[in-house]
Amino acid sequence: MMKNLNPSSIGRMLGSLVDRACPMCERPQLRVHFVYDRQPPGEFQFDFLQGSTYRRELHRCDGCGHLLEWIDADLSRLYQGDYAAKVWGNRESIKRTFDRINTLPPEQSDNVGRVAYIQAFTARTWPAERLKTPRLLDVGSGLGVFPYRMKQAGWESVSLDLDETLVSHVREAVGIQAILGDVTKIEGIGEFDLITFNKVLEHTDNPIRILSSVGRLLKPGGLVYIELPDGEGAEIEGQEREEYLLGHIHVFSLASYALLAARAGFELVACERLREPSTKFTLRGFARSPAQPSR
Repeated sequence: MMKNLNPSSIGRMLGSLVDRACPMCERPQLRVHFVYDRQPPGEFQFDFLQGSTYRRELHRCDGCGHLLEWIDADLSRLYQGDYAAKVWGNRESIKRTFDRINTLPPEQSDNVGRVAYIQAFTARTWPAERLKTPRLLDVGSGLGVFPYRMKQAGWESVSLDLDETLVSHVREAVGIQAILGDVTKIEGIGEFDLITFNKVLEHTDNPIRILSSVGRLLKPGGLVYIELPDGEGAEIEGQEREEYLLGHIHVFSLASYALLAARAGFELVACERLREPSTKFTLRGFARSPAQPSR
């Protein structure tokens, strides 16, 4: 996970330059964009932050607008221990949240909109024969609300997650193959028409490496769906928006979204920004291997 900068960096001023290269466009310096000296509303109280002075910053690239998190703490501890229990609660609480999300009216559901967007795009892009039994790999499935809807829509869905509790929940609640594992290392699961990352890559140290790793799992003509927080859109409402909360190591701009796909070896074929029913500012779109035809 993210390494600390020199402790003397604490006390930097807004707008000052930081010797960190942009992970997307490789510009050699970033600029202090947001400073947090307390946890913002809505941020979970993680044990590793207890007893320490809270200091967190988001550094912005002047070239592509990408934001990169820095915190005066060992962020590697964020996903250690029972992370799912801290965020979602126990198994009963996880199931209640799953049920609540799945019973939202369509106009209030981010997930219903996401599935409709994917269904519409693939229907325009693929021949009817391919749409009869499409195969989906959802990376970082969490509660499993997305593969649940995709299963209902006729997709053969496979879930992949790093949390054993969530994997077990998806097996039971969704009734699909749910795998505990790292997508960069997983083998023997076959190939897929669509691989999805729904608000996942922003939590990782190296999203380019992770995205580039899934090319081997795509069928010819397959697509990758990438959904990420929109840092540019969220900024109109201030720095305490959920798009900027702890653990969002990367917060994307439209330009850095496109650079992510390109640097991972994919061709971006669609991208849009929207504000979802939950009020989240979001970037979403599709990419494919440039060596593969669309059909």
